[in-house]
Amino acid sequence: MSGPLDRSFFARDPVVVAPELLGCIVTANGVSVRLTEVEAYREDDPASHSFRGPTKRTAVMFGPAGFLYVYFTYGMHYCANLVCGEDGAGAAVLLRAGEVVEGEALARARRGERVPDRDLARGPARLAQAMGWDRSDDGRDMVGAVRAGAPTASVAGPRTGIMKAADTAWRFAIPGDRFVSPYKRHPKAPGAG
Repeated sequence: MSGPLDRSFFARDPVVVAPELLGCIVTANGVSVRLTEVEAYREDDPASHSFRGPTKRTAVMFGPAGFLYVYFTYGMHYCANLVCGEDGAGAAVLLRAGEVVEGEALARARRGERVPDRDLARGPARLAQAMGWDRSDDGRDMVGAVRAGAPTASVAGPRTGIMKAADTAWRFAIPGDRFVSPYKRHPKAPGAG
C-alpha cells in the first residue's frame, strides 16, 4: 500500500476523484475498508444535496476538501461522503461500498453477528455503520485516514436510487468485485418500470 492521500488529491473534480478512490483504504474508529464502489456529486448536479446552495445540513460539502460529509436518510441510516473540489464547490464522493480489511470484529459488532462478510460494508448505510460514523462525524478531517490502494480497473454507470439525473454515469465500481452493491433504479426516475 502507498501512503495517505493528501488534501490536494481531494481538491479536484469529484468525477475525477471518484474512480481513483476505488481500491483505496479508508480507516476510522478501528475499522478499515477497501473501497469498491463510489458515486460523484457536484453543485451543478440536480441529484446533489448541494444543488440548492449551502444549508446548515450541507455546509461541509462546500469545502475544504478532504473532510467527511455525513447525512441521515430515510429516518434511520447514515451515509458518508468525502468532500472534493475547490472551496465553495459543493462537491463530494459518496462511499457506496467496500470490503472490511481490518477491524472485522468491531465492524461485525456494529452490523450484527449474523451479517455475512460480503454485506458488512456493501451499501452506503452499511458502510457508514461498519465504520461507526454518524452525524457527529460530519466535518471530520479524513486527510491521513485514506490510503492509496493498488491501481484498479473501474466501470461507470448510472447512480443508484436517485430520481433526478438518474442516467448520469457517475457511479464507479470495481468490475466483478463481490463487495459492490447491486444497482437499483429509483422507481420514480424517468424511464423506470
